[in-house]
Amino acid sequence: MNQYSAKEIWEMDKKHFIHPYTDFSSFSDEGSQVVSEANGMYIIDSDDNKYLDGIAGLWCVNIGHGRKEMAEVIAEQVLKMQYYNPFGHSSNEPGSILAAKLAELAPGDLNHVFYTTGGSTAVDSAIRLVHFYNNVRGKNNKKQIISRNNAYHGSTYVAANLTGIHATKNSFDRVADNWINHISAADMFHRPSGAENLNETEYCNFLVNEFENRIIQLGEENVAAFIAEPLMGAGGVLVAPTGYHKAMYDICKKYDVLYIADEVVTSFGRLGHFFASETVYDMQPDIIITAKGISSGYIPLGAAIISDRIYEVISKPQCEGGLLSIGYTYSGHPVACAAALKNIEIIESENLCEHVQEVGPYFQDKMKTLSNLKIFGDSRGSHLMLGLEFVADNETLEPLPIEADIGNRIFESCRKLGLIVRPLGNIIVLSPPLIISKEQIDSMVEIIRKSMEQTIEDLKFEEFCS
Repeated sequence: MNQYSAKEIWEMDKKHFIHPYTDFSSFSDEGSQVVSEANGMYIIDSDDNKYLDGIAGLWCVNIGHGRKEMAEVIAEQVLKMQYYNPFGHSSNEPGSILAAKLAELAPGDLNHVFYTTGGSTAVDSAIRLVHFYNNVRGKNNKKQIISRNNAYHGSTYVAANLTGIHATKNSFDRVADNWINHISAADMFHRPSGAENLNETEYCNFLVNEFENRIIQLGEENVAAFIAEPLMGAGGVLVAPTGYHKAMYDICKKYDVLYIADEVVTSFGRLGHFFASETVYDMQPDIIITAKGISSGYIPLGAAIISDRIYEVISKPQCEGGLLSIGYTYSGHPVACAAALKNIEIIESENLCEHVQEVGPYFQDKMKTLSNLKIFGDSRGSHLMLGLEFVADNETLEPLPIEADIGNRIFESCRKLGLIVRPLGNIIVLSPPLIISKEQIDSMVEIIRKSMEQTIEDLKFEEFCS
C-alpha cells in the first residue's frame, strides 16, 4: 500500500509525470484523473468513483482488469527467472513457447517472431527489417514505404512519421520524408475529392487505383512496403469499402511490394479472431504487427510476425562475421511472454473470440439506436471496435466546427455518469474489454444517449451551429 494521500499523488503527477498526448492548455489547472484500482470491466479512481471501462485501458485490456491467474503466472515467472538477455544464441522458455504459439495462430506462413516492447517499436523494427531484406536481395533502391492519411502506427520517430494523423506532428521534426508517403484513408464517411458520389465498389476501385498510381509514380523498383491497419483505429475507427484490403494486397503482389498489416488493435479477439487479416479481410500479409491485446496490457509486449519468404532471406549470413544487428534489451522478455501465454490461454479457454462474435454485432446495432439524436453523424466499426462521430445536423451531416469540442464534452459527461470513452475531436471511440456483457452494452449506450442529450441542451445547438 502506498503512503501518500490522493491529493499528494495528484500533485506529484501534475508536477513530474509527462503524459502522452497532454493538453497543456488545461493540465496545469486540472491535472490528471488518478486511477487506483481496476477489476473486470471497471476502473476506480483515487476518489473512489467507479467507471465502466469503455476503452479497455487503451484498446488493450482484452481479458479484463485484475485477473488473479495473470498475477500468479507473472509472479511465478519472476521468481523462476525474471530476465536474461535474448541476444545471439541465448533464449528463454516463455519466449520460445510463445513464438511457436504465435506462429500457430497467425495466418499462412507467418512463422517467425521478432519481439519488441510495444506496437511503435514493432513497426519501426519491421520497417528496418524490410529495408534490410531488400538490401540483402540486391534491391537497394527499394526503400519507399506507403502509408495512409489518418493512419496511426505509433510514436517512435519512424512510426510517428508513418502515422497519417498529421495534427500529431505540429512542431515536431519530420524524418524520412524522402521515403515515407501517404495516400487516402480508406474511409466510407469522409471521402477524398472525386469520390463523393461513387458507390462502394467504385470507391474501392478509386482507392486501389490511387495506390497503384502512387507505386508507378514512385517507381516499382523503389517501393518496399505498404502498411495498413485492417480497421483504422486512432484515426477515428475508419471502415474501408468491402474488398479493399484484398485488392490492395493484389496490387502489392503485382509490384513486389510487402504488405504490413498493423494489427496492434485488431488482433487477439477485438474483431472476433486472434488475427483479422485473413479471417476477416481475406488477405495474407507478409508481416503482422501486434501488441496491446497480446498481453491484455498486463506487461508491455509487441511483435512483428514475419513470413517464411522474408525469413529465408534475412536468415542467411550476409557477410563474413555479419550479424542480424537489430534488437532490444527486453526483446522476448520472459515475464511478458509468460503473461502473453496465459492471456492467450484465457482467450481460448473462455471462448472470448466466440463471445465477441456474438456480442460485437449487438454492440454495433445498439449504438445505431442513437441515430435519432440531432448530433449523431455516423456509428461505424466492427465487433468491439467502434467510432461514433458527431455532426451539427444528422439530416444534412453538416460538420461541426472545431471549437464545438464535442468529443471532450461527451467524454466529460459520460465520465460523470460512470463511463470512460475516448474523445478524438468530434468523435468518441469505444473498445471495451472482450468480456463485456449485453447488459453492460445497454448501460453504455444509455449513458452515451444521456450525454448526447445533455450536450445538445448545454450548447443551445441551434444557436451554436447557425
